[in-house]
Amino acid sequence: MAGGVACQAFVPHPLPPVPPLDINSKLQRRINEAMLALGRLDAISTLLPDAHLFLYSYVRKEAVMSSQIEGTQSSLSDLMLFEMEGMPGVPMDDVQEVSCYVNALSLGVQRIQESYPITFRLIKELYTALMTSRRGISRGPGEFRQNQVWIGGHRADEATFIPPPANELADCWAALEKFINDVPEPTDPLIKAALAHVQFETIHPFMDGNGRLGRLLIPLILVEAKVLSQPLLYLSVFFKKHRQTYYERLQQVRITGDWEAWLLFFVDAITATATQAVNIAQQLYQLHREHKKLLQPLGRIENSASQILDALFEHPIVNINKLVQLTGLTPATIGKVMERLSQADLVLVSELTGQKRNRVYAYNRYIEILNQDF
Repeated sequence: MAGGVACQAFVPHPLPPVPPLDINSKLQRRINEAMLALGRLDAISTLLPDAHLFLYSYVRKEAVMSSQIEGTQSSLSDLMLFEMEGMPGVPMDDVQEVSCYVNALSLGVQRIQESYPITFRLIKELYTALMTSRRGISRGPGEFRQNQVWIGGHRADEATFIPPPANELADCWAALEKFINDVPEPTDPLIKAALAHVQFETIHPFMDGNGRLGRLLIPLILVEAKVLSQPLLYLSVFFKKHRQTYYERLQQVRITGDWEAWLLFFVDAITATATQAVNIAQQLYQLHREHKKLLQPLGRIENSASQILDALFEHPIVNINKLVQLTGLTPATIGKVMERLSQADLVLVSELTGQKRNRVYAYNRYIEILNQDF
């Protein structure tokens, strides 16, 4: 029963799929292309100087897009303004939800790097971090749902999909946990991430946040398998752009068992996203070099301006207090440099508030590059 209506719920077969995946030459070629793209993306963290400067923004881009899939309206600039205690142009609850996703993803990667396995203990911890906004805190963070839920429609008999009953969740998760942790046998990390994402979405273990947490699983599995050393993959950008296909492929797995169509979509998403992330990183690196050269004629403030530019690459929307924290420079020095960087012959930054106090600055060209679409 769901909402007082009799319904038939779907309980997925444990992974790996039965019958086994049919990985034909076309699919294998696309898997290989995706792995090559991931390899190029991971190389950023070792080949490009100061690659950590990209991580802050890439993680936030993933958080924004994953949350937009679920209906929030927050943009990347809104999130960065919120983090600087500014006023975003969308409801505060929306931005808080995105900020919680950033915290959950960062915590997850930290735990993986501390050699935590991906178990229900970790999932509970991440879910609690994800749901600590004012909107999410009432949804019972950290525990399996106790009620039957459905996806789509106002009533269960109008639903497009009905996840497993609450009394099946423990067994469903236990089976998924074994698969993620290579019991009884290992699975290729890319295939594992693809299948585990679908299975998590299908199990739908919590009352809310399942989509975001299911997408968060993908980089965690890839980082745990050392396919990526950092969560530089903002896959939700692709999922949002192809949202209808994304949901159709998930549903086809449940209805017809077409794992291969989902896997093809997934690896194409990996290839496109990883390739774009590499391209954006290269553009940002080139921007960094070009703007460093623009600072050379600034004379006595060149060294301070160079430190501030490095800080802007990590935090492209920033206030004076944050710059003090990042650079160790005095507020007076920072104010002088920011005024110079916003003048007409440079226009590297713009001031967003129009106020004399509590000013917030944006590194516009950086944000434009970061917001590029496919």
